[in-house]
Amino acid sequence: MFARQVFRPANTLSQQVRRYASTDAPKSGGSNGLLYTGVALAAVSGGYFYMRRGAPTGQSGNAPPSAEEQKIPAQSGQPAKAAFTGGDQGFLSLKLDKSEVVNHNTKKLTFLLPEEDMESGLHVASAVITKYKGPEMEKPVIRPYTPISDVDQKGTLDFIIKKYPNGPMSEHLHSMEPGQRLDIKGPIPKYQWSANKHEHVAMIAGGTGIAPMWQVARHIFKNPEDKTKVTLVFGNISEEDILLKRELEHLENTYPQRFRAFYVLDNPPEQWQGGKGYVTKELLKTVLPEPKEGEKIKIFVCGPPGMYKAISGGKKSPSDQGDLAGYLKDLGYSKDQVYKF
Repeated sequence: MFARQVFRPANTLSQQVRRYASTDAPKSGGSNGLLYTGVALAAVSGGYFYMRRGAPTGQSGNAPPSAEEQKIPAQSGQPAKAAFTGGDQGFLSLKLDKSEVVNHNTKKLTFLLPEEDMESGLHVASAVITKYKGPEMEKPVIRPYTPISDVDQKGTLDFIIKKYPNGPMSEHLHSMEPGQRLDIKGPIPKYQWSANKHEHVAMIAGGTGIAPMWQVARHIFKNPEDKTKVTLVFGNISEEDILLKRELEHLENTYPQRFRAFYVLDNPPEQWQGGKGYVTKELLKTVLPEPKEGEKIKIFVCGPPGMYKAISGGKKSPSDQGDLAGYLKDLGYSKDQVYKF
């Protein structure tokens, strides 16, 4: 685990949360100030939330950001050729460049785009479709995935892939070696983001459901004109299952008045200072922007089926969000305020 764990004392956490509520807050009013004061009080009384701001060491993928990473660069205005153009374009056969172990069941896969100076052609938020047909398979397996690479990244496309038992696509992806190829098609449009579309975005994610959340959050914070505030609630089984943790901590350290992450673990370690068990209605009531904020807020949900059922209800299809249910409905949010990835 980490060589050194740094946790803020309750009184310091209280001050930080109050400052988050009052600094760079949306112009519309003070409800968010009450919201984050409530978070501080919850932390003081129960030590419930994990808001570690130290720089962990000693675990792969969680080293402190390098000097080059201290700022997320602004978007380039230079047009680039797009690999994925949608429409009638068929699947592209992309070569696997790197396969890196992230944890016990997750790998980061990097694929080469057809040309070094190409961008993916994806927009925020969007996904791709992958296709694989084994020698003894009657039909190909097709699965959607959201890349974690920047949409402006040139030459390569990155994914985080969790291996599931008897999951034909995830097992195949984990077995791939550099030099092998995978058929990929896109972009598959999701939620169309534009700068300052909402004043506050709340993200509720589980496991690899962090991928579209990271895509949106990274896009927000790399744009100096976008002042959107982001709150993330991220549920996982164990601490090592927290994907992109280093990147999320970098955002929190760089934009402390605009980004907060709350982690919840089913099986936390003994010294864990965050949430324990599942994401609950009480947690969401405490940390989410209030439903009366209307169009000024948006709540994104992405995770395993059980999370969807409890939090928001599932989608009927990729094009049909279905009715809002679960905790978010109970808390008074409307269907228009929630988007299910």
